[in-house]
Amino acid sequence: MSEHIIVERPEEYGGAVQIIRFNRPDKKNALTQAMYATMVEAIDNGDADETVRVHVFLGTPGCFTAGNDMQDFLNYAINGRIGDGDVGQFLKALANVKKPMVAGVDGLAIGIGTTMHFHCDLTFASPRSEFRTPFVDLALLPEAGSSLLGPAVMGYQRAFSMLAVGNGFSAEEACEAGLIYKVVTEEALEATTLAAAADIASKPPQAMQIARDLLRRGQRTDVVARIEEESALFGERLSSPEARAAFEAFMMRKKSA
Repeated sequence: MSEHIIVERPEEYGGAVQIIRFNRPDKKNALTQAMYATMVEAIDNGDADETVRVHVFLGTPGCFTAGNDMQDFLNYAINGRIGDGDVGQFLKALANVKKPMVAGVDGLAIGIGTTMHFHCDLTFASPRSEFRTPFVDLALLPEAGSSLLGPAVMGYQRAFSMLAVGNGFSAEEACEAGLIYKVVTEEALEATTLAAAADIASKPPQAMQIARDLLRRGQRTDVVARIEEESALFGERLSSPEARAAFEAFMMRKKSA
């Protein structure tokens, strides 16, 4: 378990809404292996519990997540294939989750903080939110099945702009592109997100599951296969001279900042 992920099932929703909250604000909610492991456990437990009807992802004020903790990620990545560890398990959990996922984004949503919304059923975001995937800048490549889902959701050119060029999208641009559902004020974000989750939780659960499965049919097998392909290529890229040079430059910029 990780103290940096808070998992709650508020009594006011009868335990039907499971909140998974990034809670490492001093590091912009950057994700470690322990945090990924906690989230996988929470998703698995929530899916297995009939009381839980919807998962909700939230961050802290001004920051959803800055993506991977780079030092933790590099320490892990050196020792093995990405897809076999906690990161890979989390990506597959997003693709295979049985119950609806709702997210509320306020502020930075970098890397997986952006690509996970291709798997969410509803995402709300505040106007100050920014969605960015600087994979290629680090000589890496898109993950979480985003190379498949991105063009399908956003169209090829928008997906290329975000996932290959690394251009950031504002909340309004992300909404227009279909990555998120709605832009709401910072003050109303969490309440709006939880109200939407509670509304989903109030629906007949079997009918909701069937409807969701129909909407996502044909996607899951392809997405898991693409996640595995991306992970294998990601691992190869990490050992490349190009990636080593990009990461060294990135770490130097962080030290001098």
